[in-house]
Amino acid sequence: MNNVNLVKVEYEEKSILRNLLNLYEYDVSEFNGSDPNRFGFFEYLYLDHYWTPHGVEEEGRVPYFIKVEDNLVGFTLLNNVSCLNRKDITSTIAEFFLLKNWRRKGIGKAVALQLFRSHSGKWEVAQERENKRAQQFWRTLISEYTNGNFEEVMTEGKVVLVFDS
Repeated sequence: MNNVNLVKVEYEEKSILRNLLNLYEYDVSEFNGSDPNRFGFFEYLYLDHYWTPHGVEEEGRVPYFIKVEDNLVGFTLLNNVSCLNRKDITSTIAEFFLLKNWRRKGIGKAVALQLFRSHSGKWEVAQERENKRAQQFWRTLISEYTNGNFEEVMTEGKVVLVFDS
């Protein structure tokens, strides 16, 4: 899809990202069983880790908004924290979210390919074991991107795909 852009989230835009994270956490609560806090919000414990106290990105962590033309349609969070505890992982997709009305339009694929091309190295992409749609999306995309040259690891709660970009 054309006109799909990744835009780094600036520190001053953190509250916008927090709002989208609440929608994302609501979506994935179907799979991880989480509940909102007493104020009705889902908490994302690692949001502040994406910036230092001075508003500078923390090393290895990059927050992006996903935009189509001028429309804010989602976000993705990258880091280098391996859920398999592998030292060779340079990039992981910590979170990936598109608003429901923007899904199934090729945007997720376009964004993922932009990420893989702009952050070379060893990747890890994990999905909740119960989230079969996400698994199918990532498995198909990564298989196409790598010509089937990826590793799939099952953990207690996740399906993890590992590959080189």
